[in-house]
Amino acid sequence: MNLTPKEMLAKLVSFNTESQRSNLDLIHFCRDYLAAHGVASTLVPSPEGDKANLYATIGPAGEGGVVLSGHTDVVPVAGQDWTSDPWTLTERDGKLYGRGACDMKGFDAIALALVPEMLAAGLKRPIHIALSYDEEVGCVGARVMIDAMAQAGLTPSAVIVGEPSMMQVVTGHKGGTRMKTTVRGHAVHSSRVDIGVPAVMVAGKLIAWHDEVMAENRNRTGNDNGFEPPYSTLHVGVVQGGTAVNITAEHCAFSHEVRVVPGEDGDAYVARYRARIAELEAGMKAIAPETGIELEITSQTPPLGPEQQGAAEALARRLTGDNGSHVVAYGTEGGLFQEAGWSTVVCGPGDIAQAHQPDEFITIAQLDAGTQFVRGLIAELSR
Repeated sequence: MNLTPKEMLAKLVSFNTESQRSNLDLIHFCRDYLAAHGVASTLVPSPEGDKANLYATIGPAGEGGVVLSGHTDVVPVAGQDWTSDPWTLTERDGKLYGRGACDMKGFDAIALALVPEMLAAGLKRPIHIALSYDEEVGCVGARVMIDAMAQAGLTPSAVIVGEPSMMQVVTGHKGGTRMKTTVRGHAVHSSRVDIGVPAVMVAGKLIAWHDEVMAENRNRTGNDNGFEPPYSTLHVGVVQGGTAVNITAEHCAFSHEVRVVPGEDGDAYVARYRARIAELEAGMKAIAPETGIELEITSQTPPLGPEQQGAAEALARRLTGDNGSHVVAYGTEGGLFQEAGWSTVVCGPGDIAQAHQPDEFITIAQLDAGTQFVRGLIAELSR
């Protein structure tokens, strides 16, 4: 079964792989497609067994080669106003619409569709295709997949993470730490707030801490690192708590994140935050010993930093002709590959502005540009 990149994209889009759902139907399709071309693949399942990563090697076994990395999950479509079925690839005016068409099944489709060309080329160095689950909820799958690839003895010279970058060579992005804080208060009538511990108000102090630290970052950071904004950011996205206006809240929980620029450490922010928690918790327990504050780290992804004479950057620049300096504020699995010791860049078709949007699309021109990029890689690794 040979498919063009567009045909392969239509097939991948037809699988509803929202992060809260299983991706196994898509993964099994990819496994069977590769097997039909004589390519063995390895599945690395999630702990629950309802999802899986897949990686496969085309070309000679041994050292070196290039990883083409993509994720298979997409963000939900619920509540979005789509003008066509998000699970049916629809072409209009040079654009291909569908959930994940841009982020990032377009790149996945190119890598898979060109497998027959890889096999026919007589590769001298391998191409590794790596497809992960749950990137959108914290790069969960890539962690175990990278470990499995390393344990299998893979030592790629370069990793290309095909997130939408308009085929620009991105050498840096921010890292992210996502957290959930739960405050246990002590409920009394609000007229005696002095003997209660209002969880919502304690949570408010912790929420304000995020803004205070971000203001420090903003005031001390120059504008020469290429990021927008150029400093590490802190943000609280969801807050839930309280029962009535005249009761000191017994419970409040909020979800929050830190996005750090390369060179800064998410753990350092967590340590500062834990110190602030300890200060507030001491005062709470002095009033009611059963109160407290719990912190859960829900995901943590390292930043991607520019490399000195990085092999992945040099390769991607040769193939694209892009010599510009590009960094992005959003995160990818690239930091995890780099953390494993593999030279990594982000370079893929499509515009990140389309990601997560209703009527998400990739232009046919960008799909073609990504296809030519991978064809150039095939030629490079065949010499």
